[in-house]
Amino acid sequence: MPTYVTLSNFSDQGMKGIKDTVKRSEAFRKAAKEAGVTVKEILWTQGQYDVVTIVEGPDEIAMAAMGLSTAKMGNISGQTLRAFTAAEMEKILAKVS
Repeated sequence: MPTYVTLSNFSDQGMKGIKDTVKRSEAFRKAAKEAGVTVKEILWTQGQYDVVTIVEGPDEIAMAAMGLSTAKMGNISGQTLRAFTAAEMEKILAKVS
């Protein structure tokens, strides 16, 4: 299953309700599972991004829907990156001429 990394920042609304961030992450895990997306890790970070999420999803459509469902709640905004395992990278490199 493809892996995705999301780099997120809290919105003003998300910061106002910061004490609920762990509860919100639990709700995200549940919603992700219902959408067929597996949450591998949620990390709160210091620096440019507030939260890093690593998930596995069946396809881009499921991931886009999950991202939009999360974003419409208004607590975070972010960008999602497709990530590749070493095995996937080997397959990619085999096609490099």
